Formats: sequence, structure tokens, C-alpha cells
Amino acid sequence: MLYNDDSSLELVASMLLENKVGVIPADTIYGFSARANEITAGRIYEIKERPRNKSFIMLCGKDWLRQSRFIVPEELYDLWPCPLSVIVADREGHTQAVRVPQDKYILSLVRLTGPLWSTSCNISSMPSLTSYDEITAAFAGKADFFVRKRKESTNALPSTLIDCTSRPFRIIRQGAFDCSCLI
Repeated sequence: MLYNDDSSLELVASMLLENKVGVIPADTIYGFSARANEITAGRIYEIKERPRNKSFIMLCGKDWLRQSRFIVPEELYDLWPCPLSVIVADREGHTQAVRVPQDKYILSLVRLTGPLWSTSCNISSMPSLTSYDEITAAFAGKADFFVRKRKESTNALPSTLIDCTSRPFRIIRQGAFDCSCLI
């Protein structure tokens, strides 16, 4: 069994580098995670039965994000890492939801693999599954691997999602982060 600690870090990173899709607990809830590329996005869309016009959150580090093509409001860097996902745009107007997670395990994976897709464990438009047992039962044979939390939490919330492509920022989904300081 894989756990979200140093015991599995290298193995999970190597599987992600092979474009495998796994279930990994983040700083919010369990999510389907994979390297952020077209190959893995296609697999996640299939697993979730999700429409292709709905994108995924990209988990990344602050340093990577500062050097990326995305235009990120400077005040967000003071808040991250935290369970706040934001929609930002690049200079051509393409948008992407990004988050700098506070979970040490996920941040370590991102340092080893580069940005990761993350999206809740569910079939599109159905409620998110939050326990390891229900996720493995529902997605055995679909995800390539599963990483279990060492300590399960009972009050898991998804990240708060806000649109930062224009001002004032707009709340898309209220979740684990109180974004009143931004709105």
C-alpha cells in the first residue's frame, strides 16, 4: 500500500513521470492526479466521464508559477500555499486554474515531476468521493495507482476557486479557504 509520506514519494513520482494517473490525497480532498499534459488529461477525462470543455486544476510550486506564462496577481503569492485555486490567464487569453498546495507530500511530488493535474474523485456531475475505501471501490481498474492518507480526515472540503482574470475577483466555488481578503 502506498501512503502520502516519504515511503512512497520516489515510486509515486516515477509513476507520474511515466504518465500514469493516480488517486492522491491533496491538501483538500482526494483527487485524480497526473502530470499536467495532454496525454494524462485525456485519461482523466475518460475516467471521470467529464466533458472536455471543463479543465482541471493545475498544482504547482510558486517558483514554477512565477516563471510560467500565466499572469498571476501578486497578492496571491503572499497567500499560497493554501487551499485556494485561482483561474488565471496567459497573454493570449487562455485560462487555467492553478493552486500552490500546502500539503508537503504534494509539493514534494511537484518538485520532482513538475505541475500536476488535480480533480476530484467522482464521475462528472456526481458528488465527490472522499474516503479511500469508496474511491478504490469505484475506480479500481481505472486509476493506475492509489495513495492513502496516513491519517484520514472527516471534514474534507475542496479548495476555494476564484476567477482572477478580471477585477473584482469572482468566487466560483467556496471551499476550504476563506477568500474574503481578496473579494
